[in-house]
Amino acid sequence: MQRRDFLVSTVGAALTAHAARAQGPGSSPAAPAREFYAWRQYALRNGTQGRRLAEYLQAAIPALNKLGHSPIGVFEVTTGLPTPTVFVLTPSPSLDRLAAIEAGLEKDDAFVKGAEPYLAATAADPVYVRQEVSLFHAFPNVPRIEIPAGTASKSPRIFELRTYESHNERAHRLKMRMFTELGETAIFRRAGLTPVFFGQTIAGPRMPSFTYMLVHENLAAREKSWDAFRTDPDWKKLASTPGYADAEIVSNITTVLLRPASYSQL
Repeated sequence: MQRRDFLVSTVGAALTAHAARAQGPGSSPAAPAREFYAWRQYALRNGTQGRRLAEYLQAAIPALNKLGHSPIGVFEVTTGLPTPTVFVLTPSPSLDRLAAIEAGLEKDDAFVKGAEPYLAATAADPVYVRQEVSLFHAFPNVPRIEIPAGTASKSPRIFELRTYESHNERAHRLKMRMFTELGETAIFRRAGLTPVFFGQTIAGPRMPSFTYMLVHENLAAREKSWDAFRTDPDWKKLASTPGYADAEIVSNITTVLLRPASYSQL
């Protein structure tokens, strides 16, 4: 067995074990299947890198769709991280399907042709500075990506990416439980905080953590929704429940604002 195959199989086995634990022995067989997400971050320099990466991604997206990965989200950072930075969200029904992406792309002639300038880039003139990838497992109560209402019409919209870190696994599970079992997600929806996805980090930096994405019509709508959330009586009650205060179970919250690329499917 080659080293690369060994690493893939070893990591894949660990992540599959995570998925089995996450479903739990009492999971309903009728429950919707929870997606997995590859969340890829490209750090870029100003200049031609952004255009060249966009050309590559526009070749990759239809090929990924043909392999069963849809919708593909592409987002440009506006606030919260150094710019230019681009994120790509790739959903998958299983870890095996995620692991098979590279082999599938290599068999797609249109992709291979479109990706050639990207793949032929030299070390002296790269398309990106660095890329990082995290793997997420969708929350059981938000098992699939929810496509924003404004996507089809290309209406103005901004995306908010929030990552919650905890100091240990127990605290992490408690914070997740607030969203998955104790009603925080329902309070979000009632306040106008519209989810796109919720995902527990199963591989990536700053673990234990989970990340979610919200969509807003504009910044004013974002502020209005967060104000409604903060003053919601059910949220105040939940946040004051012993053992569930952020100071006890959340060590850091990171917020990044994003705009969709013109060719994004979200």
